[in-house]
Amino acid sequence: MKTVTELAQEIADQELEATLSEVFFLSGKAIADRVRAARRPKPPSLKEQAWKLLECYGTSGVKLTADQCNTIREALEALPND
Repeated sequence: MKTVTELAQEIADQELEATLSEVFFLSGKAIADRVRAARRPKPPSLKEQAWKLLECYGTSGVKLTADQCNTIREALEALPND
């Protein structure tokens, strides 16, 4: 059984797809793709998250949280060994 949040997300996604069909019909694929990307952005990859953490905290002297360290560890583990 779906939660209320899952059901609401499914309905919102259906509404977005219906709207994008109209946008595509009126304006073309490029505009529809831009709207989709803006309304449903992809989450950053582990690598992107790790770089952001290092850029924000690595040189500031602020200690990283355990979750932040785990994100960096997971990203590094996902890289191929040299």
